[in-house]
Amino acid sequence: MQTYVALLYSIILGEGRRVVMSDLKAMADGLGLKNVRTLVATGNLVFEAPVTEIAGLEERLEAAFEIAFGRHVDIIVRGAADWLRLAAGNPFADESATAADQVAVRVMRQPVPDEAIAALRSYVGVDEKMQAVGGDIWIFFSRATPNSRLLTATSHKRLGIGTSRNWNTVRKLAEMVGAKDLGRHSAAPK
Repeated sequence: MQTYVALLYSIILGEGRRVVMSDLKAMADGLGLKNVRTLVATGNLVFEAPVTEIAGLEERLEAAFEIAFGRHVDIIVRGAADWLRLAAGNPFADESATAADQVAVRVMRQPVPDEAIAALRSYVGVDEKMQAVGGDIWIFFSRATPNSRLLTATSHKRLGIGTSRNWNTVRKLAEMVGAKDLGRHSAAPK
């Protein structure tokens, strides 16, 4: 068995309708996934399953989601080791220590192409930072710029299928998959 992290792109089903995490857990249980857990009400699953191809697991989850909830949602899956590498690769450790909710990563299904990364640089605000790590995009957003052009630029249309999570969520998911020593504000395991 392998531990996996699954991130839903959206849990909004329509006006006034959101996916309830207990229903999402039940859907995953129905697929035969083991030790299914959720984190916060934003579409984060941790579970165990036999070692398999990530793409096949994403397809199974997306198909089950559509049947259960009547809407297609992109779901990004990472194995536990890959998730721990993602968390350890946070290039904004100092910012994460003081403003964890302002550090986010856009977790991608396929690595972001170099030309898309180059194009994103023109959207980085004066008080923002962006860095590609392992095909994902890390961003430090400023509270002083509430309408970030960078946030808008990190869309499916520009980058491909992906979903964003802030550092607090990334860190908590890493703890759930086994990084007990991942510090509360540290970007890398101690």
